[in-house]
Amino acid sequence: MITLEALRAYGADVDEGLSRCLGKEDFYLKMVNMGMQDARFITLKAALESRDLQAAFEQAHALKGIVGNLSLTPLFTLISELTELLRNRTEADYLSLYDEIKAQYERLCALA
Repeated sequence: MITLEALRAYGADVDEGLSRCLGKEDFYLKMVNMGMQDARFITLKAALESRDLQAAFEQAHALKGIVGNLSLTPLFTLISELTELLRNRTEADYLSLYDEIKAQYERLCALA
């Protein structure tokens, strides 16, 4: 079971995340666990591999909102970068950045 202490050690801004959940620790942790199970982490990779930049943008943008609202800072920073590159259709190595996101996601999941 994921804990506030583990999230803090991960780099999450737990106090901010808790404030968005009205200070309810159990609700915040439930939302973090739900966020970690979001299928968009998988569909984002598929969209990037097929070079469907619009679909990838939509997936990344949704994930940005989820991890941002939960204040999962290390993951939020990377997803925000990817979202803005996709929004502007900037030429980039999207799959390499996705690999960094995946590594942070796996690091977060290991806390559970």
